[in-house]
Amino acid sequence: MSASPIALPPFAVLAAALRRTTEHLASELARPTHAAPDWNEVEWAIARSVAAMQGVSALLANNLSWPGPPAWLAFLGEQREQGLLRDALIGELLDRIDAATRERGVECVALKGAALRELDLYLPGERPMGDVDLLVASRDLQSIAEAMAAIDYVEAFTTRRHRVYEPRRKLEPNGFGEHVDNPIKIEIHTAVAESLPVRAVDITERLKHGRAQPGLNHYPDLVSLLLHLLLHAAGNMRAHALRQIQLHDIAMVASLFYERDWSALLEQRQDKEQPWWLFPPLALAARYYPGHVPPEVLRAAEAVCPRVLRLATARQSLTDVSWSNLRIHALPGLEWSRTPLDALRFMLSRAWPSRRSLADIELARHAQPQLDQVPWYGVSHGGRMVRWLFSRPPRVQTIVSVRAALESMDVEAPAAE
Repeated sequence: MSASPIALPPFAVLAAALRRTTEHLASELARPTHAAPDWNEVEWAIARSVAAMQGVSALLANNLSWPGPPAWLAFLGEQREQGLLRDALIGELLDRIDAATRERGVECVALKGAALRELDLYLPGERPMGDVDLLVASRDLQSIAEAMAAIDYVEAFTTRRHRVYEPRRKLEPNGFGEHVDNPIKIEIHTAVAESLPVRAVDITERLKHGRAQPGLNHYPDLVSLLLHLLLHAAGNMRAHALRQIQLHDIAMVASLFYERDWSALLEQRQDKEQPWWLFPPLALAARYYPGHVPPEVLRAAEAVCPRVLRLATARQSLTDVSWSNLRIHALPGLEWSRTPLDALRFMLSRAWPSRRSLADIELARHAQPQLDQVPWYGVSHGGRMVRWLFSRPPRVQTIVSVRAALESMDVEAPAAE
């Protein structure tokens, strides 16, 4: 490991390498080839960062048809092993949560990754889980806090979206990518909604279980699970924070659908609105995983998608809407605005963020101290606005990931010309 931060490639070089490696690895998971890409040493290091950011390291380890350089093979093998170790810990944690909530009469819906584990769509350890998400009723917040204490978890912080619990005794995050020592958080939600970009789409009622019992419960049906996966993907696309593993989730669950399930999905209504936001995540999943979403479903979803969003979706790639997009955009996801007023509200929220929004940034810095490696969140909001307008500021999380990958290989980046 280098004693001081390693020099990074110039912005344009790094952005191009992120795009090249992201799109190639994404294609390999759906349409595998037998020849390793012709990348240089820096690109192979960046590919490691991409695999970790996109959440597909273990999937690549299990599915690639070509070997690649020794360091790449060692990384994938280590990530597969760490994924298996974490999978065992997560299974034990879910059992403990189930027992503690059952004892206290708390009904929980195990969301996203915890639910996908039960469907056996992935081999053990293939799908990373950094946290366990639970949906509970507001009336049960005190009881869930008692359940968390019973399994030796303490509240770390609260955001607008959820309460976050961490192990009382935890190790320091270890290294780059998945690692068994990295703490597994528990996020408690009382609602499931995404701001697109300022008006919330709330699907909480659709996820509630009419026959729920104390302890961990499944989604009411597969339609509810896919609906949640699509809404979460839509929110992340809007923020340019998508991960390929989310598209993989969508494709895998979609493969279980019958015609009646697709009809039920398309008939969903939130506040009497048609599901105008379904098309972008469905279209992106269909693009990278052909054959998993029926063409007639895509046409139906496209028909109710606003024109501006529909046109933006047609030209966006995984790189554009994911952590592989290196640039911090001033108005990420403006095209998701339903009306000119929504667009104006979004622009104002970016120019003059609320105290709660600024507080959430500080919480993120506290929860992820490695983000302070890059001088961005410590800059005043006015200073960040100036950089949005007159430069190309790189995304902090992406830079931290790339730097860790380069340092772990002790790669010397090419100097700027």
